[in-house]
Amino acid sequence: MKGMRGPPNAEVRVGEPRAARVVFVDDEPKVCSIVRKTLQRAGAEVYCFSNAQDCLKHLAKARCDLLITDVRMPGRDGMDLLAEVREQLPWIPVLIVTGYADVPLAVQAMKAGAADFVEKPLDRDSFLQAVDRLLQRNARPAAFLEDSLTRAERRILYHVLDGKNNREIAAILHRSPRTIEVHRHHLMQKLGAANIIELLQRAADLGLISAPTRSGAAGAPTRREDVPACRPSAAQLPGRGE
Repeated sequence: MKGMRGPPNAEVRVGEPRAARVVFVDDEPKVCSIVRKTLQRAGAEVYCFSNAQDCLKHLAKARCDLLITDVRMPGRDGMDLLAEVREQLPWIPVLIVTGYADVPLAVQAMKAGAADFVEKPLDRDSFLQAVDRLLQRNARPAAFLEDSLTRAERRILYHVLDGKNNREIAAILHRSPRTIEVHRHHLMQKLGAANIIELLQRAADLGLISAPTRSGAAGAPTRREDVPACRPSAAQLPGRGE
């Protein structure tokens, strides 16, 4: 990959008013270098990793507003990383980078919880637009959750929104059901919710889930990340803590 295609001075607003923290994972050093420079010029704070394990160690202790990962990497690939992040840090949106025309894999990633996907070789404008769209969409809920809830409470909140009970969440997070109960009580107090219905309403108000429509009122609310984002045009993307 020689570089991103597109005019050198493409302007895309990223991460206002504070610099967005973007994590990028790809086993090709040249790709990491190009993406780092591109996002830094757009105003983002960028952290690059060559493998999923190092990325997860970083995410366990640092804020991340957007994770971008290539799919095909040695060892744990992008799909493994996506699954781990969706389970442990579900508030982080994940942008998947796939090979050209790898539609089945892109569909699999979206079903697994990816917020969006782009194709290699990356077109500068389309890539920055996808990044900016996800950062803007995530800005309000992310700021509120970071300021109001602890990391443990955020993790539990997203699992509650997935319909899991205390015992199921305890098994996933390797905590006792009593510990989950205490954290859940605290997060509901902070969100001003007296019951699960009010909690779902608060989550919908924040944009964490899509409120059910009248015709679908009987169904479960949908998490915002589970709703596929508008995909960039394929014509513009022609090829590769607690």
